[in-house]
Amino acid sequence: MNIVVQKFGGTSVRNLECQRQVMQKVLRPYREGNKVIVVLSAMAGETNRLLELANQWSDSPDPAEMDSMVSTGEQISCALFTMLLKQQGVKARSLLGFQAPIKTDDCFGKARIRSIDDTRLKELLEEYDVLVMAGFQGCDDEMRITTLGRGGSDTSAVALAAAVKADVCEIYTDVPGVFTTDPNMCTDARKIDRVAYDEMLEMASMGAKVLQIRSVEFAKKYNVTVHVRSTFSDEPGTIVTQEDETMESVLVSGIAYDKDQAQITLVHVKDTPGISAQIFSPLAEKKILVDMIVQNPSKDGVTDMTFTVPRADVDQTIKTLEKLQYEIGYEQLTSNLNVSKVSIIGVGMRNHSGVASHAFQALADENINILMISTSEIKVTCLIDDKYTELAVRTLHKAFKLEEGQHVIETS
Repeated sequence: MNIVVQKFGGTSVRNLECQRQVMQKVLRPYREGNKVIVVLSAMAGETNRLLELANQWSDSPDPAEMDSMVSTGEQISCALFTMLLKQQGVKARSLLGFQAPIKTDDCFGKARIRSIDDTRLKELLEEYDVLVMAGFQGCDDEMRITTLGRGGSDTSAVALAAAVKADVCEIYTDVPGVFTTDPNMCTDARKIDRVAYDEMLEMASMGAKVLQIRSVEFAKKYNVTVHVRSTFSDEPGTIVTQEDETMESVLVSGIAYDKDQAQITLVHVKDTPGISAQIFSPLAEKKILVDMIVQNPSKDGVTDMTFTVPRADVDQTIKTLEKLQYEIGYEQLTSNLNVSKVSIIGVGMRNHSGVASHAFQALADENINILMISTSEIKVTCLIDDKYTELAVRTLHKAFKLEEGQHVIETS
């Protein structure tokens, strides 16, 4: 059977009028003879309302009970939308995460998918033409409801598409696709027709909110073609897919930024074997994501160690390292919350030199100082003062002529 998976976010299902628009999107592949799995988020604002409710009842809500409660938002969306489909004569039923089942670990609030029963889903698709699935949720081995974290409905949709070997996974949002950068920051931003998995992973990791990073990881691992498009338009969006030769000819695909960053520096750390493990292993145990790391040259047996973490993890990072001051042997710990990361991203960078120097010169021409630098095969990231974020994004977007679609510059 031919199967299409479609995911719709909270703004797409926020009221009756919007859900009627969504229904027309679902009816298109259905009328073409496809079986359809529709993955829905909670109505816009509903999850926040539930979280606020929990905080009124408890100063520290139990994570498992929180998951049980916030998952009801998706349940409501699915039931209401299935009513609309049945009213149109469509053979449809709603399905919650534990009914599939979508099995996860027991990390409540940010669970990770372990398996999906594709046999059960295919049996249901033999009986029904449309399955309306609750996104964002699953269940653990004890059959307790779990949630996948913010943006988890994207991951639900791509994982379901992988499980049933769907022809395509369409992710509908309130934007028409993936852009060369944030259109709210740069009016010259242009929609990208096709983007490689690796490029989308880098964009998502840098704060691009079009797709959740775990959904892209699933798509790459299981070779799921993802079509990001707008709920409110019939225009084609952006295809996220395997890298091909045409993508390699594009030097830079986009400029991403992340303002949710903080810089931590340990001053005069003992420069001895194993010191990095002493610093970063305790942070890893706390699930703190460390990104950029710079170690200054050793002098008189000591060095400075600087790295970045999400702003939300700054307090926990400081508390963790302060407890280890004697063991690590640093003299001082400083933090700077007024920083952001700006990155140039493109698979074509693998085969071209001069990209980094071109970016550095463009920033220098605008008197933007670079605090830290990190690179990968397809990304160059600069840490800068956050007050220059918008200027840096616009400068780099213009430097690589992304507004013209001319991603390639002359390099040597």
